[in-house]
Amino acid sequence: MAVKAPWLALLLLVSLWGLSAPALLLRRLREHIQRFQESSNLHLGFGLSQGLVTVPKQGWLEQPLDPFNASDRRTFLQRYWVNDRHRVGQDAPVFLHIGGEGSLGPGSVMAGHPAALAPAWGALVISLEHRFYGLSMPAGGLDTAQLRYLSSRHALADVASARQALTRLLNVSASSPWICFGGSYAGSLATWTRLKFPHLVFAAVASSAPLSAVLDFHAYNEVVARSLTQVAIGGSLECLAAASAAFAEVERLLRSGPATQAVLKEELGACGSLDLTEDQGELLGALQALVGGTVQYDGQAGAPLSVRQLCGLLLGDSSNRSHSTPYLGLRRAVQIVLRSLGQRCLSFSRAETVAQLRTTEPQVSGVGDRQWLYQTCTEFGFYVTCEGPPCPFSQLPALPSQLDLCEQVFGLSAASVAQAVTQTNSYYGGQTPGATQVLYVNGDTDPWHVLSVTQDLGPSEPALLIPGASHCFDMAPVRPSDSLSLRLGRQRIFQQLQVWLKAMKKNQD
Repeated sequence: MAVKAPWLALLLLVSLWGLSAPALLLRRLREHIQRFQESSNLHLGFGLSQGLVTVPKQGWLEQPLDPFNASDRRTFLQRYWVNDRHRVGQDAPVFLHIGGEGSLGPGSVMAGHPAALAPAWGALVISLEHRFYGLSMPAGGLDTAQLRYLSSRHALADVASARQALTRLLNVSASSPWICFGGSYAGSLATWTRLKFPHLVFAAVASSAPLSAVLDFHAYNEVVARSLTQVAIGGSLECLAAASAAFAEVERLLRSGPATQAVLKEELGACGSLDLTEDQGELLGALQALVGGTVQYDGQAGAPLSVRQLCGLLLGDSSNRSHSTPYLGLRRAVQIVLRSLGQRCLSFSRAETVAQLRTTEPQVSGVGDRQWLYQTCTEFGFYVTCEGPPCPFSQLPALPSQLDLCEQVFGLSAASVAQAVTQTNSYYGGQTPGATQVLYVNGDTDPWHVLSVTQDLGPSEPALLIPGASHCFDMAPVRPSDSLSLRLGRQRIFQQLQVWLKAMKKNQD
């Protein structure tokens, strides 16, 4: 099917709505970068210079709402995409891109890997959107009773069911190997699919996968601080000191009374009250997420700022440093990020955040804040905090404040969240899951790599740590500016798949 390029642009460049909880700024950045990369790749690689572009096929699978209860006949429609332009024969490999905590568009089977790897093996490329995200939304809204059917275990059951259904629908041979790909949470799902369904999935590539659930993720900001000092990506000890000074100045201004707070609101895009400590925590958390997000997505196409640019702002131009301060640099960084995301507000009051997260109407554009908060409260934690000397930011928002969101939005106690995190690690094995033929790929500047596997666990559990690479950078579309280490990393992924597929072919022969 061919469509005109302007329509495609409208399809891909869906606007993002206002920020909610501060840590979710990271999700806004992720969504923005993903859409930018998909759009750019489609324009460059699929014939838009001729005014037409081939769009992958979109399909829908009827899936059980509760796959663990055969007497429950309720179902929902789960979206998938198919790119068969490289497929060679019915017994070609199938590359399955598993969706995570957001919507999946056509770029999920056309941009980055696995699409870039498909031509070498004549592979069929499929992506599967995660239940309760994007358009794969069960009827009945997002109330807490309905969200009982949202978990990684439900998602894995969907993958297993889809694998069997799509084998029939797309005439896939029984001898075709299925290889799962995923990034971030979806990278964990790729690992766990191979772990729990080894008879259905031949291998997996897990990029930036946080396999270990953790309640207090203070290590995130420790990596951010370390990355801000890395000269290779534009950091320095002076940059880290400037970031710390900027946050100290924000905290000083917050303590200076209502008049100063009013100025601060205007300068930093705080659209809610700053009267209460919890409201101040929302702003400080959003500022932390801005700096953390810059490190997390450093160097990627579509990222509003790189570490080099952020450090330049915080330190001021070398010719004009006497007229600049770290706080002014942080202000400029806020303006750049908000403009890039098309947002007016960096933060809201805590009450407004809670009210937004309590909304049970599905948001069609697909970011899924309420859904992901529910999964953190019932499975993963991942609450980023700033504790101890290694952290250059504010200690607000503290862990209790973040855990309170689970109570305020879903009625879940802090004790139940802690228990859920423990159960998740017990069920999947944390950083030693025991799944074979899984390649773990991480970048050493990505704060999430500390929750993943960065050293080989065994001959069939290899790990690849790419120097200077940020979150899921290996999955991004290839660019001429890609570093040598990133290019070598992608080559290693190709070689590992080649080893596994050749061994399988030899066994079949």
